[in-house]
Amino acid sequence: MRSDEIKAIFDQQATCYDERWARTAPIREALHFLLEAVFAGLPADARVLCVGAGTGEEIAYLARRFPRWSFTAVEPSGAMLEVCRNKAIEGGYAERCQFHEGYLQSLPEQNAFDAATCFLVSQFILEPDARAEFFRAIASRLRPGARLASSDLASDVTSVEYTALLETWMNMMTVAGIPAAGVEQMRTAYSRDVAVLPPERVASIIESGGFADPVLFYQAGLIHAWYSTRPPADAQ
Repeated sequence: MRSDEIKAIFDQQATCYDERWARTAPIREALHFLLEAVFAGLPADARVLCVGAGTGEEIAYLARRFPRWSFTAVEPSGAMLEVCRNKAIEGGYAERCQFHEGYLQSLPEQNAFDAATCFLVSQFILEPDARAEFFRAIASRLRPGARLASSDLASDVTSVEYTALLETWMNMMTVAGIPAAGVEQMRTAYSRDVAVLPPERVASIIESGGFADPVLFYQAGLIHAWYSTRPPADAQ
C-alpha cells in the first residue's frame, strides 16, 4: 500500500479513531507507563520528536507528566493531526507543541531533539532498506546520546506461534468491539500492507538505521517496543 493510500485511510478514521480503539487502552497505557522509565534522565526541558504522532496519545501522557517538556508532532494525516492539536488545546499543553503536517523529510531544520517516539509506523514500510532509511532520518534529527522509543507489530510469520498469536490478537480486537468486517480487514492488511518481521529482524533494521543496541522493553501480543540510542558523535 502506498503512503498516500495509508494517509487516506487514517484521514477517514481520524474523528472516531480514539473511540474505536478505546477498549485497547490497557495495552497503550502499559507502553506509556514504561516509556516514562525509558525516558528517565532526559533534561527537565527536553524536546521530544514524535514521528507518526497520530492523535497524540503519547504526547498527552508525557505532557501531563513533564510540564516543561516540548513536543514536535509529525503526522502526514491532516485529520489525525487536527485531533492531536485539539487534544493538546483541551489538555492545556498546546503552547508546548509544534504540529507538522507531512513527513519527517519536510520538517524544517531545527535544533537536535533530546528523544523521539515512533509507535506503529515503520511497519508500513515494506522494503527493509527503506525502513532502515526511515530510522536513519530520525537519527539525523537527534542529538548524540538521544534515545528513541519505537514500536511495531513483530513476529515470525512462518511460525506456528504466529498463527496462534494472530488468532488471539484477532480475538482481542473482537473483545475490544471492533466489527467483524474490521477484524478481517486487519487480518488482510497484516498479510499484505504491514511488514510483520521477526523481532530480531526489526531490531537489526533499527540498528542499521543509526541506533545502537536496541532493547526490547515491552511486548503485548503482536506489539513489540524497543528503545535504542543515537551513538555519541565520536562513535559514529
